Amino acid sequence: MKRFLTLSVIFALTVCCGRPSEVVVGPELPNPILPGFHPDPSIVAVGDDCYIVNSSFQYFPGVPIYHSRDLAHWEQVGNVLDRPSQLPLQEATSWLGIYAPTIRYDNGIYYMITTNVGNGGNFMVTATNPAGPWSEPVYLEQQGIDPSLYFEGDKCYMVSNPDGVITLCEIDPATGKTLSPSKPIWTGTGGRYPEGPHIYRKGGWYYLLISEGGTELPHRLTVARSKHIYGPYKSNPANPILTHCSQAGQDNIIQGTGHGDMFQRPDGSWWIVFLAYRRYGGDFHHLGRETFIAPVTWENGWPVVNGGKPIKENKPEGVSKRYLWDTIGPEWMHLQHPQKENYALAEGKLILTGNGDGFDWGNWHPTALLRRQEGADASICTSVKLSSDGEAGLALYQIFCGFATLSVRRTGAKVEAVVRFKVRSIDKEEAVIPLPTAEATLEIREAGEMYSFLVNGQSIASLESPLLSSEVVGGFTGVTWGPYCKEGVACFGPLEYEHNENRIQ
Repeated sequence: MKRFLTLSVIFALTVCCGRPSEVVVGPELPNPILPGFHPDPSIVAVGDDCYIVNSSFQYFPGVPIYHSRDLAHWEQVGNVLDRPSQLPLQEATSWLGIYAPTIRYDNGIYYMITTNVGNGGNFMVTATNPAGPWSEPVYLEQQGIDPSLYFEGDKCYMVSNPDGVITLCEIDPATGKTLSPSKPIWTGTGGRYPEGPHIYRKGGWYYLLISEGGTELPHRLTVARSKHIYGPYKSNPANPILTHCSQAGQDNIIQGTGHGDMFQRPDGSWWIVFLAYRRYGGDFHHLGRETFIAPVTWENGWPVVNGGKPIKENKPEGVSKRYLWDTIGPEWMHLQHPQKENYALAEGKLILTGNGDGFDWGNWHPTALLRRQEGADASICTSVKLSSDGEAGLALYQIFCGFATLSVRRTGAKVEAVVRFKVRSIDKEEAVIPLPTAEATLEIREAGEMYSFLVNGQSIASLESPLLSSEVVGGFTGVTWGPYCKEGVACFGPLEYEHNENRIQ
């Protein structure tokens, strides 16, 4: 019994062929370097150690932090915001919560500054070890999203974009107190949403890097410079320094390039990390905005990204991981704050207790462990056993109006496997299969832009992945998936996660 949920929009696609010459960063570097939902990257290099942070929106814990010494292999060492006191998320959705963070280092201290949209605005935390613990928040007076820090001597400057204008002030990094009036310094080149500002110093110039165009197809990076930190800033005549909304980049699988952060390695080389998304099934992206990397050179006193060429996809190595539930790693997340009493680990089992919340609007605390889907050829599989009446299984989540669940549902002696799809106004149970017991092996698998939902090895329903894209259901995040329990008590066995996009031709 295999069914397909479709929308006519999915078939109204324009197929483009022929791609321009593209430059690969290098055979040793994948691109993206952080696949899946890893938007708004910021990076700091301290010697050979590099650390990246990303936006996390309504997820808890917030602001994942990754470490690498070779730029190719990245390990998540924790989450910056891992305590509810650091991260209020009341009624946050994928439109709200933690927007673009910036990470910086000065005099033995790491700083992370960001915006909690809907719950407090701009704030900063500090640590002496990037893996944590990080301090309690210090809230800041200057608002606007995407705040960044620049240290010079004994001064600390903050830049953000209140009222859509890049604005600078000096602050006390210990207290967050504003020490100088906020001064507008640049409005960009005329693109909408000038945001994501970062300041750098090189060769006697202050460089101001920003994003424009919105985090969609017209996304781009532009840069200006000045001899004085407060300006006036002169726009680079070659702006934008990165965009795929161009003749050269329009046919690329990678789109929406922007929101970057430059850094210098000990060997003197310059690089940039930035967000972009990969299109699947036409002009759709469901994995979220991902983190990419490119080399930066300097010509006539201006930064040039990737030799001025489009960024080429260099698929990451495949990953296969088995979770034995002896601990819960930093890659696992909750929608808003978890109700801790509903989660337990016992003898290699994950035990979840439902509280009645699912994934629809207004269900703020579903009992669920979710991790990012990091490839378009991927799968997640586990066994589940209900010990009481209820519903539990695997969730495939993008936003409250774009998700799917594969579950075992038990009501007295009646037990069935159920696939539920929620795609905007479409809300239906696509498959209801009787089961002999309240225990089953469940798997969600994506291959060829199609999700398959399997029970005990049998595919019972399918869903086209573009239906969970930002273009269809909205939101600023990407697909996450994992075990959940809506009602009753459920016991989950070891979980297998795999992605290997090199199988996609």
